[in-house]
Amino acid sequence: MASSAAVAGVLSAHDRQILTAVNTGASSLSFVGSGFIVLCYVLFKELRKFSFKLVFYLALSDMLCSFFSIVGDPAKGFFCYAQGYSTHFFCVASFLWTTTIAFTLHRTVVRHKADVEELEAIFHLYVWGTSLVMTVIRSFGNDHRHFGIWCWTQTGRTGKARPNTLFHIMAVHFVTFYTPLWGAILYNGFTYFQVIRMLNNATRMAVGISDRVYVPDARDNMKSLNRWGYYPVILIGSWAFGTINLIHDFIEPGHKIFWLSFLDVGMAALMGLFNSIAYGLNSSVRRAICERMDMFLPERVCRWLPNNFKYRNQQQENELVSLKFEDK
Repeated sequence: MASSAAVAGVLSAHDRQILTAVNTGASSLSFVGSGFIVLCYVLFKELRKFSFKLVFYLALSDMLCSFFSIVGDPAKGFFCYAQGYSTHFFCVASFLWTTTIAFTLHRTVVRHKADVEELEAIFHLYVWGTSLVMTVIRSFGNDHRHFGIWCWTQTGRTGKARPNTLFHIMAVHFVTFYTPLWGAILYNGFTYFQVIRMLNNATRMAVGISDRVYVPDARDNMKSLNRWGYYPVILIGSWAFGTINLIHDFIEPGHKIFWLSFLDVGMAALMGLFNSIAYGLNSSVRRAICERMDMFLPERVCRWLPNNFKYRNQQQENELVSLKFEDK
């Protein structure tokens, strides 16, 4: 993943093999998870609504980011920096798509606007354009041999890079990746806080007058709404160790901490899996899957499935895809 670029110190060959294996294994899980969400969007027509379309773009970015990360440690030349460009581009696009989802929720729930579908072209320009700009800026002044996610660790392997060169590479990586990343984290956190606070206030008011007006399952709905607060935590959990690792490299560029690099690579590579579970596996997706299972699996097999897989017994969750900005 993109944070692996920070792994550029004096790690042994054995340590680098371990990190490569961790990156490949975790990225493979993310590729499968995000690929599953992409497949669901393609196969199930009932999911092709604007709200889930944003989740589809997020999953597609995660899937491509994971794919190019799995390519892993190409030797030299074109494949080296091509892999670096591609992975950086799609990883940036991934966390930028989460900001469009947060924006859509805020505009719909807090500002009561119903024009979010008209903003899809702007969303694409914002996400792909920003990702392209960040990727191009990152290439300025860099030797392409050290640009790739794993490629630029060649500097540390040979031990020939000058300290000011390493500092420059890390500074560029911080500006073009971690700065927009933490901007997205702060924006998502603030936005979801506002959405949840407003819905909590509305629920308290509804419960307060429930002796006169029937309010169905208000408490249960708020439990599902509060899950939105965990979305910014995914980005924090995925990239906190990478941020700490990069800061450590700024302070002590010649000294690597293996366990920190291990967590950096592993957690960053799992971002796609985390996103696919949190954003993609909502009640609408589970319901669509269970409907197909009921159609094609024998009834005696369905009886052995856990209750939470049986869509008929599921409570309707008030999740992203069930908001009022969905297609009617």
